[in-house]
Amino acid sequence: MNSIKSFREKLGLTQQELADALSIERSTVTKWETGMAMPRASKLPDIAEILHCQINDLYVTIEEAKDKAGA
Repeated sequence: MNSIKSFREKLGLTQQELADALSIERSTVTKWETGMAMPRASKLPDIAEILHCQINDLYVTIEEAKDKAGA
């Protein structure tokens, strides 16, 4: 399971709530969670803060998701 999704669900946040907190579209969160896109580096500190995790926790999973997507 994608780490962003895992952390988000653990906190009981919806994709829309995470998107709103980051001032982005919900579809962007969906793309991150499915490995179709990666968050911009500038967003990683905000994502980590909202999800109560470390940036490295997100980075490893993003790279794994990218590999699985064949990018």
